[in-house]
Amino acid sequence: MRRIERYWAEHPADVLATMESGGDGLSSTAAAARLEECGSNTLAGRTGHPMLRLLLSRFTNPLVVILIVAAVISLLAREWADALIIMGIVLLTAVLSFVQEYRASIAIDALRRRVSITACVIRSGRRTVVPAESIVPGDIVELSAGALVPADCLLLTSRDCFVDQAALTGESLPVEKLPDLVAADSGLAERTNSVFMGTSVRSGWASAVVVNTGKSTVFGSIAGSLASRPPETEFERGLRRFGGFLIRMMFTVVIIVLGANILLHRPTIDTLLFAAAIAVGLSPELLPAILAITLSHGARAMAREGVIVKRLDAIENLGCMDVLCTDKTGTLTRGVIGLDGAVDPRGQPSDDVLRLATLNAQLQSGIHNPLDEAIVSRGTQLETPGEVPAKIDEIPYDFQRRRVSIVITEPTGPEVRMVTKGAVANVLETCASLRVDQQDVALDATIGAELTQRFVDWSKQGFRVLAIAAKRLQRKDRYDATDEVAMTLVGFLLFLDPPEIQAASALKALGALGVSVKVITGDNRFVATHVAEAIGMPVDGMLTGSDLRQLTDEALWQRAPATNVFSGIEPNQKERIITALRKSGHVVGYLGDGINDTPALHAADVGISVDTAVDVAKEAADFVLLEHDLDVICRGINEGRHAFANTIKYIFIATSSNFGNTIGMALASIYLPFLPLLAKQILLNNFLGDVPSMGIAGDHVDREWAHAPHRWDIRLIRRSMFTFGLSSTAFDLLTFAVLLAVSGGNHEIFRTGWFVESLLTELWVLLVIRTPRPFYRSRPGRFLAWGVSTMTVVAVSLPYLPGVRVLGFVPLSLPLLATILLISLLYVACAEVIKRPVYRRLSGTPSRTGGIYVSRRRPLG
Repeated sequence: MRRIERYWAEHPADVLATMESGGDGLSSTAAAARLEECGSNTLAGRTGHPMLRLLLSRFTNPLVVILIVAAVISLLAREWADALIIMGIVLLTAVLSFVQEYRASIAIDALRRRVSITACVIRSGRRTVVPAESIVPGDIVELSAGALVPADCLLLTSRDCFVDQAALTGESLPVEKLPDLVAADSGLAERTNSVFMGTSVRSGWASAVVVNTGKSTVFGSIAGSLASRPPETEFERGLRRFGGFLIRMMFTVVIIVLGANILLHRPTIDTLLFAAAIAVGLSPELLPAILAITLSHGARAMAREGVIVKRLDAIENLGCMDVLCTDKTGTLTRGVIGLDGAVDPRGQPSDDVLRLATLNAQLQSGIHNPLDEAIVSRGTQLETPGEVPAKIDEIPYDFQRRRVSIVITEPTGPEVRMVTKGAVANVLETCASLRVDQQDVALDATIGAELTQRFVDWSKQGFRVLAIAAKRLQRKDRYDATDEVAMTLVGFLLFLDPPEIQAASALKALGALGVSVKVITGDNRFVATHVAEAIGMPVDGMLTGSDLRQLTDEALWQRAPATNVFSGIEPNQKERIITALRKSGHVVGYLGDGINDTPALHAADVGISVDTAVDVAKEAADFVLLEHDLDVICRGINEGRHAFANTIKYIFIATSSNFGNTIGMALASIYLPFLPLLAKQILLNNFLGDVPSMGIAGDHVDREWAHAPHRWDIRLIRRSMFTFGLSSTAFDLLTFAVLLAVSGGNHEIFRTGWFVESLLTELWVLLVIRTPRPFYRSRPGRFLAWGVSTMTVVAVSLPYLPGVRVLGFVPLSLPLLATILLISLLYVACAEVIKRPVYRRLSGTPSRTGGIYVSRRRPLG
């Protein structure tokens, strides 16, 4: 198979011949062979084993590099035992984090595969749906509104096909695509007969032959510039700032310690190793692994609740969401739309109306939707008189006209018939008459007012109403929207999607979580009001699409937060509403599943779609629901807040204990005539303390965390680090005084005693800081409780184990051990007392529950 360089300048028949394809597409065997030859239709390409890459990444961490350098220094100094111990701790830490993170990455990949993008292809003459990754050159693909273009293709046929290709060309408006030849030197934007990977179909339909896939596509060739890092989230920004703060403090402390010990003429090798260990000890070295493990743990838990996480970082945004915007269908209603009646303009049942509506629904090739499915389901029960009409042409649905027309043959004569279905107002504007008792009556203002009132009455009963119009016209090659004039109103279709009574409990549950629900619907205000009242949702300050057209952006920022129902909303207005809510300081989630929801999904802090949504909506979303249900979102919010809470716990705990221990060691190293701990002892202390910290990912979370939105604030974490850390330093200094008095200057006893005290306080304070409640009223997770208990036994028994002299430890007297245990218990009691005002400051208000509600709102930007 030869690659065609300028396929847009070639005739489609020639391209098909070169691609060894045809109208029936490729055979399954040929497609499988080409997939093996060309590779998967992805931009990633074939890379090394992910397991090996992840393992190697454990040793590229700057902190690990510091340790490796320290081990090399020990080897050069012939300190064989020190070198082996340091490398052993490095390996154990790396393997521990690798195993946890590898398991997490496998789980996340499996979850993401559940929400794969698919494409409709013709293979062996049959239409079939396949994963987009398995598309190969020569495939014939069919594209309809809402579809993502899976590869670079040359159009074979099209009908009012408009494609959004702003990601490639920067064009703000969709571009019409036609199967015409263009010049060989045409630029990307001028290739109107081609569609490209990474773009999406906004309206109409087309069939096309795949020419290039994967990295050979236009998107793949410029992926480096297009795939630039997305805007930094506030969580990432906080991590970066906090990392910068830690690095500055690390260098300051290390330089002071190193300079002081050099001036005091301490041993050079020991001093270098001690400074390296200080640098490592100050940083929460397992933070990247903990973040990945915690978020993946949350993603798996959310998947069990029916929420697939596409972007892990979005879990943090879901946790702080305080406004959820949603359509009413499938959330406030049951989502099972049925055709309740097909009636003539007077409201009487009419088989003719149903028959025409069924033809329109069956033959239209654009957006498939539940309304058409309901029509076809009822219409197939009718007896079809005579020959079934054949479709001649179609004017596809678009969001401006809000109607779709098909042109069909008439049983006799040269004339053809146009049948139009759509929103009542949009169909009525095309009509000049209406059908009454098989006769056409002129549509005047009086009759128009009667029809409008009938429409309002139906809407107040909760019916969604569509209108059906038809007319005869002369046959020609092509029809367009200009032909939708002087039509005859045939009747109406009444659809009913019963209110979901259980939605009332879901709304209360969201309210209890601090999340308010706002309904954004294209239905008119009467239908929206009926549904809201049926589920007990008060309608506060309703705004309609026409109201929004009159409001400036600044005025909408003021009105939107006080409004909970937006009705008659046009697609381009959804994004305005989302942006207005964000501008007013809210963290906004949006639940949508249609093409017109894509801009709003992008604009929201949290984009939520459903598994049955169009591809472009699923691609834009951060989360995909396996059920279109508010209860599922409630459970997802809970899991998201749990994951976020455990992430914050680790940051609180790690920064506080590391900072306190590091400052204590730095002060001791300057005052004492010997190093307070050897580098290998510091690293062992960090490792033993990190083991139970891994359990934070699966720790139990107090219910206060889920009662309100919260987010991470760097200033508050820094404040808690200083508060808990400096209190830890104070008890370290007390321990120094006791050890100096008891040890009589014996550095081995001093180091052993302080190692035990330092490790015990780090372990026990885990149980205290992990909860704003009294620690004995909050049950820790199983792994965390097991890890703390096990490492406590290790810490107390370590000095008495055989062979520990190689680590620089010696047995402690029982009175000294008892004193160390007492000091550790006193520190835990102190931490329990001081955490209460700290958590009250973290909440920003006096707290009766102890909940950590951080920065409930944030301004946009």
